[in-house]
This record gives sequence, structure tokens and C-alpha cells, in this order.
Amino acid sequence: MTTQRMNGRVAIVTGASRGIGRALAHRLAEEGAALALVARTIDPVPNASLEGSLNQTVSEIEQAGGRAIAIEADLSDPADRAKIVPAAREALGPIDTLVHNAAAAIYAPLLEMPLRRRQVVFEVNVHAALDLAQAVLPDMREAGRGWIVNLSSATSRHDEGPPGKGVPSTMTIYGASKAALERMTLGMATELYEHGIAVNSIAPVAGVNTPGAEALVGQLLKEQPDLVEPVSWLQEAVVQLATCDPKTCTGRLLFSGPFLDELGAKPVEPSPSET
Repeated sequence: MTTQRMNGRVAIVTGASRGIGRALAHRLAEEGAALALVARTIDPVPNASLEGSLNQTVSEIEQAGGRAIAIEADLSDPADRAKIVPAAREALGPIDTLVHNAAAAIYAPLLEMPLRRRQVVFEVNVHAALDLAQAVLPDMREAGRGWIVNLSSATSRHDEGPPGKGVPSTMTIYGASKAALERMTLGMATELYEHGIAVNSIAPVAGVNTPGAEALVGQLLKEQPDLVEPVSWLQEAVVQLATCDPKTCTGRLLFSGPFLDELGAKPVEPSPSET
């Protein structure tokens, strides 16, 4: 049951064609927000390994009574990024919420990863987050309020102990980009506190149960269910961070499960017999 906590609000959600971004878009729409949804995939791609497109997400939201528009953009391209906020503002009005969910997850041994791939990871995961935040700030400052939520990852934490015992080295560049995103989140929170703008990051405790995760590691998740969390945890955590009091909830680097436990707001998942 939703509470319409975001009636009259306008939010941008990146990476909203499928997976976590699509789920977040649906939940924010249920809470009453008008949405500008951003991704590269505007229409369904025949024979794609994963289903989903911006127009599908928009159609689903509209059929449920919500309001959403699709903005096709490659977040690794600064010129494309520059078009997003003006298009969203023209269609929906001033932006008060930014959810940067899109991520370039490219995994390879650190000493073998070419420059171009490293650049793409940091363009999407770091520079896009800051460019979009800078672009929405005039609206938020004028309104005297705003909410920025960055989706991070547990790979941002460096390992303690001997090498080879923690996060695989193939995730080093991705994890470094998420560590940079978190450090930038703290800096933005400091600079924007006096303007009434909350800036926080949220990461899943484990893998998130989406069609993409099922396609990639479905058998492993069945064998080790503790490696996955329901997408509803991230949905609720993002809503909480998009409706929090900016004076008391900002500059936090959070994990979904513990954060919801702190609030007493963790959704109750139906048992297998109820599904």
C-alpha cells in the first residue's frame, strides 16, 4: 500500500528501461511523482538478451494512472547528458528529485582493462551523477528543497586482510567508481545543506532480485538465496530518501536492509505459499 508521499513532485530516474531503475520508477510513480525516465533503450530491441525499454516503462506507468516521459540518452556522452534536465523541465516542470541509478558495470582484470572502458565506467557512474546534480540545482535552490539519491554498491568498500580473500579484482574499476560516487555524495551534501537539499547514497546489501540478475546468475541465487535481496527493499529505501527531512537525513552512505531496519520500514515479503 502506497501513501502518495510524492504528489506534485517531479523526479528524474536514470537507467529506467529495466531492472532496478524500472522498479524504482514504478514505485515513485505509485507515490505520486511525475517522472522523466532516462536510458539508451527507447524501444524494445528484437532478440535482446534482456527485455525492457523506456517506452515500455512509460506505458506501464501511464496504464496504472501515473505520468511519465521517456528521454533517450547515452549517459557516457556529455552532450547527451546536457539535454536531459532541459527536456525533463520543459515537459514536467521544475525538478525536485534526482535518482541516479544508471551504472556502467564493466568487469575485467584491472591490469588488462583498456582506457576506453575505464572512461565509460567513470563517465556513467561518476561524471553523469555530478553533471545531472549540477543541472537540477537551480530548480532545487529556487524551491528551497530537493532530494538527490545516488545508487551505490558494496564493491565501493575495499577489502581488509590478505589479497584474494574479498571482492574479485575484476570489480576494482567498478568499485572505485562507486567509491568516488560516495565521496562526491558527501561533498554535495555538505555544500547543499544550507539550501535544504538532501544528498544520500543507497546500496543493496546483496544482489537484487531482478530479471537481469536471474539471467546472469539465476542458478547461483537459487542455491544461495542469502546472496539476493528483494527489489522492494531498494524501492522503499529510495522513497524514504526522496521524502526525508533534508535537515536530518543527508550525507549518508547507506545499505538498504540496515537503513530500513533503522526506520522500521522494511517491506514484508509474501511467503512462497502466498505468491
